[in-house]
Amino acid sequence: MNRTTAYAATSGIAVPRQPAAPVVEVCPAPVVRDLRERSGLSPHALLFGPKDVVVITGLPGSGKSTLMKRAVTGPRIDSQDTRDRWDARMPGLLPYAVYRPLVRIAHYVGLWRALRSGEGLVVHDCGTQSWVRGWLARAARRRGGTLHLLLLDVTPDQALQGQRERGRGVSRYAFLRHRAAVGRLLRAVERGELPRGIGSAVLVDRPAAGVLRRIGFTG
Repeated sequence: MNRTTAYAATSGIAVPRQPAAPVVEVCPAPVVRDLRERSGLSPHALLFGPKDVVVITGLPGSGKSTLMKRAVTGPRIDSQDTRDRWDARMPGLLPYAVYRPLVRIAHYVGLWRALRSGEGLVVHDCGTQSWVRGWLARAARRRGGTLHLLLLDVTPDQALQGQRERGRGVSRYAFLRHRAAVGRLLRAVERGELPRGIGSAVLVDRPAAGVLRRIGFTG
């Protein structure tokens, strides 16, 4: 597995015996970049090609939406945003399961429209589903870009705590299903075996995600 090259940052204060924190990491090549276990001394920004698509995935509660809201200033499609809009319109006593199919349709319609724009795009979706990856990979290729994966590697306990903090969780069955799928994907990426259609993958843990301030596109 390739480790990401660190770019030294300059600051007004010299701190002896401390490695300088990397500021920007450019991701042009089809490789795996592992930013975990760096104690937060990882890039502050990840930059991709101007027509690329980036899928952020991980366990429910791992912090995907939080990371996107903080670091993505350009076009982004978050399935959680779609659900929140529908939740605000529905009667409070109506179970989410009743209108979940409509939320999924609305999410994918919005994603389809965003892909047609040709701009660099960050997507929060279940990147563990092969049909979604295939669709996004084809869309990225058609417009001259590449599909990239940003995988948040957190423990199940951290993810469950994240669900409690946001006041919304998934069923035990759904969580176990996600845990199995994300686990398989993580192990494959760690071996350097990228799923078909993905040009590169970046692995981040909680500290690495915490210092990211920009996920953007060049050009």
